[in-house]
Amino acid sequence: MAAVRFDNVVKRYGPVSVIEDLSLEIKDHEFMVLVGPSGCGKSTALRMIAGLEDVTAGTISIGDSVVNDLQPKDRDTAMVFQTYALYPHMSVRENLGFGLKMRKTPKAEIDRRVNDAASILGITPLLDRRPKLLSGGQRQRVALGRAIVRQPAVFLFDEPLSNLDAKLRVQMRAEITKLQQRLETTAVYVTHDQVEAMTMGHRIAVMNAGRIEQVGTPLEVYDRPATIFVAQFIGTPPMNFFPAKVRDGRLEAESFSIPLGRSIPSTDVLVGIRPESFRGSAAQIQAKVELVEMVGHEAVVHLRAGEIPLIATYEAHQAPKLGETTALGVDVARMHLFDKSTEKRI
Repeated sequence: MAAVRFDNVVKRYGPVSVIEDLSLEIKDHEFMVLVGPSGCGKSTALRMIAGLEDVTAGTISIGDSVVNDLQPKDRDTAMVFQTYALYPHMSVRENLGFGLKMRKTPKAEIDRRVNDAASILGITPLLDRRPKLLSGGQRQRVALGRAIVRQPAVFLFDEPLSNLDAKLRVQMRAEITKLQQRLETTAVYVTHDQVEAMTMGHRIAVMNAGRIEQVGTPLEVYDRPATIFVAQFIGTPPMNFFPAKVRDGRLEAESFSIPLGRSIPSTDVLVGIRPESFRGSAAQIQAKVELVEMVGHEAVVHLRAGEIPLIATYEAHQAPKLGETTALGVDVARMHLFDKSTEKRI
């Protein structure tokens, strides 16, 4: 097993910069998730670990070794792709063992590893089938099995669940998490899906435009987003934002004023409030209900306070009615203030 480290890594395609000054340490046995929107550089970072992309500047280390100049086959990594990348003319058994066969692993050892991986993933009855006879979830298990038989130092996952339906994604993300816990192999997982990131990662690195905005546990990133970008990207329903001024210990917005209960120099800010943070507080915002979305046990309520649109969540049976004017309590301890110019947390 091994840690993975990026030290001031840069990736450019000609004049186009995709990764700029990326530094990140992924601990031994850790499940690290790189999350961000399309085009932020997360898959490129993963492919540089695997050796499928060259590093323009900086170094990538696996364990104690810098791997910039090593061929992919010499890096002791195994990658699971979005598209499964199975050989259609081979059986599941042959797909699982192909990489080991290319490395001239003895047949008895190949058979042992293939059978062990199939047992772990529950695909033993499928070993003699070809990929075209498998469902999407079964194909993904075979792709995972092909990585497991390698017994690598690092697992690399490139959006492996994006081709599955919603129910199967939930099932497979749980299986991958339990698999990593069982094998205790360092894992780097790339996704644009914040729910996958929050539920699977020991830590998550939120990326934007080739840079890391914040690294932390899912709860740290959710509770204390370092920048406006992180606050906007993480959380469903999304965080509410509106401009305000801090004056004499109060937050002065367009249609309401809230006591902050803490000392902050007078300044212009962008305020962030998560939908679930409108809970029991003396500080009140009067808002009119414009839309109520029932989602099972919860109601997502769209409101407007003056010209400020807001979203609040309620237990389904406690939600206000469409057209009502309701008082929202504000938990100021869970209110997020960001500098309007730097977009960083205050």
